[in-house]
Amino acid sequence: METIEFSPASGMLASMWLLVALPLAGAAVLFLLGKRADRWGHWLGCATILASFVLGLTYFLQLSGLDNKSAVLDLYTFIDSGGLEIGASLLFDPLSAVFVLLITGVGFLIHLYAVGYMEHDAGRRRFFAFFNLFVASMLLLVLGNNYIMTFVGWEGVGLASYLLISFWYDRPAAATAGKKAFLMNRVGDAAFLAAIFLMFAAVGSTDFQTVFNGLSEGAAAQTISAGTVIAIGLLLLLGACGKSGQFPLQAWLPDAMEGPTPVSALIHAATMVTGGVYLIARSHVIFSLNETTQLVVVSIGALTLLMGAIIGCAKDDMKRVLAYSTVSQIGYMFLAVGLGGAAYALGIIHLLAHGFFKAGLFLGAGSVMHGMKDQVDIRRFGGLWKYMKITWVTFGLGYLAIIGLPPLSGFFTKDPIILAAFNMDGWKGWVYGGAALLGAGLTAFYMTRLFVLMFHGPKRWTEDIKEPHESPAIMTIPLIVLAIGSVAAGWLMSTQVVTWLTPVFGSEEAHGGKLSHMTVTVLTMAVVIVGVVVAALLFVRGTAEVEKPARTPIVRAARANLYADRVNELVFELPGRMLTRASVWVDNRGVDGVVNGVGAAFSGGSTRLRRLQTGFVRSYALSILSGAVVVMAALLVVTFG
Repeated sequence: METIEFSPASGMLASMWLLVALPLAGAAVLFLLGKRADRWGHWLGCATILASFVLGLTYFLQLSGLDNKSAVLDLYTFIDSGGLEIGASLLFDPLSAVFVLLITGVGFLIHLYAVGYMEHDAGRRRFFAFFNLFVASMLLLVLGNNYIMTFVGWEGVGLASYLLISFWYDRPAAATAGKKAFLMNRVGDAAFLAAIFLMFAAVGSTDFQTVFNGLSEGAAAQTISAGTVIAIGLLLLLGACGKSGQFPLQAWLPDAMEGPTPVSALIHAATMVTGGVYLIARSHVIFSLNETTQLVVVSIGALTLLMGAIIGCAKDDMKRVLAYSTVSQIGYMFLAVGLGGAAYALGIIHLLAHGFFKAGLFLGAGSVMHGMKDQVDIRRFGGLWKYMKITWVTFGLGYLAIIGLPPLSGFFTKDPIILAAFNMDGWKGWVYGGAALLGAGLTAFYMTRLFVLMFHGPKRWTEDIKEPHESPAIMTIPLIVLAIGSVAAGWLMSTQVVTWLTPVFGSEEAHGGKLSHMTVTVLTMAVVIVGVVVAALLFVRGTAEVEKPARTPIVRAARANLYADRVNELVFELPGRMLTRASVWVDNRGVDGVVNGVGAAFSGGSTRLRRLQTGFVRSYALSILSGAVVVMAALLVVTFG
């Protein structure tokens, strides 16, 4: 394997620390000034993200002119203890560059949208402080030049997401959702940290360049065991599953809908959930060293994309439909990055396209909520296209993009993943390619169901809704920009981004396999059309009953999230509660019982002994006489016995 090298930063790239510093400074100002910044704090939050985007675009253009396509900026020594030396350094290369543009570009549009969405919320200044902290942490995550710096950003994202999901902390559901996200992410974070420990034990460093080269050379020379490489890969994968909401740590992601809708867009589209995909893509050298690890990644992706799609078909809360759609689409990205080789770039371009159309869909859902008094039940909608034409058009373009209808972005990013899955060796191609193809049909079904029930069919509004209204321009302009990206981004990225990412992933060409590109395209379009037609026929007239119970086991299971929460309760929560109760019993009856028993014994014994002290001389004389008799008897027994 070719040795990886990164070049020192020079020119404007020497100031890349500003990418993180600007939104972090914005968050600090909003936190410290408090209510004094209520009138203008939201505009400061937007300005810092816009400034980071402009800087990121400038650095992107400068990077494109470099031969080595990478720049490392060493800031200072972060940790220096014994043999461990970790520098606070940043890496700007083709992979981190596209993430920076996605995070700041889409992030700015979501910030701008939030100005209107949170206009009447008393905590708007606090909200934008959390928003800026989130973006700063995400930028540090993708810009860190070693696993420790990435982990610091990783933890910052976890903290900020907790604050944003539970933003309306006076609502029990929001507070519970925030705690659930925080705790489930701790499982993945612990795995990530354990992987870092193993890296240091194996190669003595956490720098990307040193780790990748050291593990590659050590594995080739058999000085590092295959088990160590597999363990590092699987631990990194578990960390990625936690952050990206993949099986078995996916249950927190849909509950994150309890936060404000801009939070849903930021977490589920452009930032947090992409962190796991970034970690695997950045660590592609480690995953490529062992086929077993890659197969596990592919399996997790295929299983999760089907789970998310099946559950999404049965949900009536529009934000939860989109949340499970995110779970499914991230599954496609995991499937792609698990295939290795040229497929790494396929996962990244689908991630970028997903950032546009999923952000547009979430913000479109927020626009509908704005006009429908915060209702989210799609069974209570219908006929909204007449009243919210901008939202209808932009949401429709996002819908067509996610189902992969040509020539929108999803067609150019999802079809190549399905093709690459089909062209895996042996039985794996049919299994994983079939899963990806089935997922495309299910995506078309649940998204058509969502779109039709929201905007078409008869009106099913509640009595308090007189006439829905379109959102103000500050909310619809971001929708229009994201819709344009949903249309054009796929073609642009499929022709340019793959080449741009070649210095990171290499130029390995995908080999021919079972099916041609045209065959897979025809198959995919066929299942997509079937999904669209079936959903349209079933739901174009609305729903027969608003509270219609589930009739089949699969629908009941899907509405219960395929019993994922129940499994977590039985496998993890119940044993934990039982262990807690057992430890309390041992503490009360065992530890405290022994201490209390000894104390009681001494107390009782002393009470009884105290009764022998009567204060009468005759009693003491009798005691002395009795003792003397006993002693004399003992002496006689010893002498004549």
